[in-house]
Amino acid sequence: MVQQSKPHPDLGVLSRNHLQLLLDAIKAMGYRTIGPIVKNSAITLDELDRVEELPVGWMDAQESAGYRLQERRDAALFGYVVGPESLKRFLYPPEQRLSEATRTRNGWKIEEAEREVQPLAFLGVRPCDLHALAALDKVLLAGEYADSGYKLRRENTMLIAVNCGNPSGTCFCTSMGTGPKAESGYDLALTEIIQNGGHYFVVEIGSKKGEELLARIPHDTASQQQASDADSVTAGAVKKMGKSLDTSGLHDLLFRSIEHAQWKDVGTRCLTCGNCTMVCPTCFCSTVEDYTSLDGVAAQRTRKRDSCYTMEYSYIHGGSVRYSPAARYRQWLMHKFATWIDQYGTFGCVGCGRCITWCPAGIDVTEELRIIRVSEILDTMSASTKES
Repeated sequence: MVQQSKPHPDLGVLSRNHLQLLLDAIKAMGYRTIGPIVKNSAITLDELDRVEELPVGWMDAQESAGYRLQERRDAALFGYVVGPESLKRFLYPPEQRLSEATRTRNGWKIEEAEREVQPLAFLGVRPCDLHALAALDKVLLAGEYADSGYKLRRENTMLIAVNCGNPSGTCFCTSMGTGPKAESGYDLALTEIIQNGGHYFVVEIGSKKGEELLARIPHDTASQQQASDADSVTAGAVKKMGKSLDTSGLHDLLFRSIEHAQWKDVGTRCLTCGNCTMVCPTCFCSTVEDYTSLDGVAAQRTRKRDSCYTMEYSYIHGGSVRYSPAARYRQWLMHKFATWIDQYGTFGCVGCGRCITWCPAGIDVTEELRIIRVSEILDTMSASTKES
């Protein structure tokens, strides 16, 4: 690796050969490392100990209702986009025991089930998923009643982001303002660069924790040229974005379109399988189940992941409030792009494209929203023509 003469003091450079030292340093700080691996023909998240476990030389080709792995022409470690899993699986698990109750001579003894967690360091976090985590923080940590389990895990988390250089055919993070470059919410942010026979990472520090981690690893100060090369990676990703979405006035547009015919159209295609909510990094719907022992001396309360696409989710006395697939799809999309803004001041979508990729019916949220917007424009033009 050739070091250019003029340094860029705010950025570091980490050699590909020193990345194992990063994993070792994370472990020495008391964290388990969770990162991308190839498993079941997809990029999934699992515990990492060695750099060789990363998806070296693999990329994921994504399109509507399509996902497949392909070999790259180089040995990139983070040459993929995003897999079906996000940090939500670990920080807001699909099943969590909330409390346990035991009958004693003096009455019932009730305890929270989770008291401590092992710190987790997430390696390879994409900028869109950093924004998804910030969205979940507003839901689960803000306000008077914070989720104690999520709070405990979140406080014991280290985030090592990797900026995107090759978005997929379903990505639209640029439209949502969530990528492809990480701007905040990370401890360290890496940009992988492979060119001119070199392979290295430009590193940006985002916290004291990240500064401490980088100090444990041999690294150089980035040159202006290396900093420029890193910027070129994310700038190139903007130009290669697979999808786009016009978000201007989207909140009000959707509320004006509650009875739009497009909801009924998409309802004929939607399978209400809930895939989009399972892969979405911000969906947080859940249900609570209680269990008691046959002898009546013990009980436990468990929270499980749920979906607004199930009939049971909106069930009240007499039946489900959202009986039709059209109503359930409208509820989900309206929440992501309209009512989430009312609740939390931001969109509930980060443009990761997972819902488009993993929808078996090939339903594309950007296309559904485009149709609604275009039809309103055409209706307005038609009305203006008639008046004139």
